Amino acid sequence: MKKTLTFLFLFILLASCTSQKNSEDFISTTQGRYLFNDNEVIEIFFKEQQLFAKWRGNDHIDLLKVNDSAFYMKELNEKILFVSQPEMHIQLAEKREHKGLKYDFRKLKNGEKTPHEYFEAQQFDKALDAFKMIQQRDSLNPIISQGTLNRLGYKYIKKEDFDSALEIFKINAILYPNKSNVFDSMAEAYFLKKDTVNAIINFKKALAINPENRNSERFLKKITKK
Repeated sequence: MKKTLTFLFLFILLASCTSQKNSEDFISTTQGRYLFNDNEVIEIFFKEQQLFAKWRGNDHIDLLKVNDSAFYMKELNEKILFVSQPEMHIQLAEKREHKGLKYDFRKLKNGEKTPHEYFEAQQFDKALDAFKMIQQRDSLNPIISQGTLNRLGYKYIKKEDFDSALEIFKINAILYPNKSNVFDSMAEAYFLKKDTVNAIINFKKALAINPENRNSERFLKKITKK
């Protein structure tokens, strides 16, 4: 705790001796959105030539300027560096807690979104492409795990937004075509939409992959009894 307080005190002391205003060139090259992780963004913006950030619901994070390209972000307890080569990105300054790992956050191109942002904008094809890219790069990434996407679908079901639930279940089925559970969930969404034809098709797909899928079996019996 003492080390953290000393670290913070030194940054505040240094920042207090540094003009918080930034040059027009720096502003034009650095403002924008940076990919913090595959589904989360830090947005950098300026007011009266001073740098601020938006991150995790906080729309006005004040970053302390250390020098022309380095700033201290209290919310991360990190010094962030703006690096222009080979392309503009944010880099965390090295420190012992990183254990030798390097952290770089690339700047997003104009109009580029995270998978969930594409999804929320109902750009489902682009959302699927973005999820596929993550899966190809890192198949174990929790953002594109079958369970994560399935839970998201059921959040939409809880809100009775069955159309959105169906779209995320469709993406899940494309990413995991050999998983019984993804078709079972999609079938449930169709069932709740009163689309029994597609519900039956997908319950049968779930059972074809896993004949012991009791939920699909139970629903099929329920539907066919009507």
